[in-house]
Amino acid sequence: MLKPSRAASWAAVLAIAALAGVVAYLTSREFLAPEPLPPAPIRPAVIPERRPDFQLADRNGQLRSLSEWDGKILVVNFWATWCAPCRREIPMLNALARDHHDRGLEVIGIAVDFREDVLKFLDATPIDYAVLIGEQDGMDAARAFGMETIGLPFTAFIDSSGRIATIHVGELHRPQAEAILAAVREVDSGAIDIAAARDRIRAELARLDTPGP
Repeated sequence: MLKPSRAASWAAVLAIAALAGVVAYLTSREFLAPEPLPPAPIRPAVIPERRPDFQLADRNGQLRSLSEWDGKILVVNFWATWCAPCRREIPMLNALARDHHDRGLEVIGIAVDFREDVLKFLDATPIDYAVLIGEQDGMDAARAFGMETIGLPFTAFIDSSGRIATIHVGELHRPQAEAILAAVREVDSGAIDIAAARDRIRAELARLDTPGP
């Protein structure tokens, strides 16, 4: 039998070991604070049924209104010169404007940026579609599309009667744009209604975002 002093020493050792085990367990991966989740993608709070109307100055300083393009299918792209994905979209948007122009489509770029920066950028970068420029009034235009928190780029697709089919937030790629435009054209032809077009767009974008086997 251990002497009391040795028994006490062993008890202390066992207590320390037990405490160390508890600490190790509680600091294992299962009990560590979870890593922060990536930020949720920015989405419009509520997409308006119809496109808003507003006036912004073009590259020549002339005030232009979206109502000038009534009767056209519109691709309204909000961007800024400092935004890398915005810049990457421009060649695709140029091609989209060129390839679909004869089918009644217009691409409108809304630069939410300092005017002098946009004009300098336009001098160096060919953009083959209308560009409207606004600082605070550009942000107000974005909010008119339902964007309470403005993340760039985002692109609104609008049918020829002015109804917003969808708003795509983030960098837009050609397959996504073509899928959305196919649904918008079906609305214009009377083949489907706008609600069915929105459902089809959601399904097609989900399919395009799903990695292959």
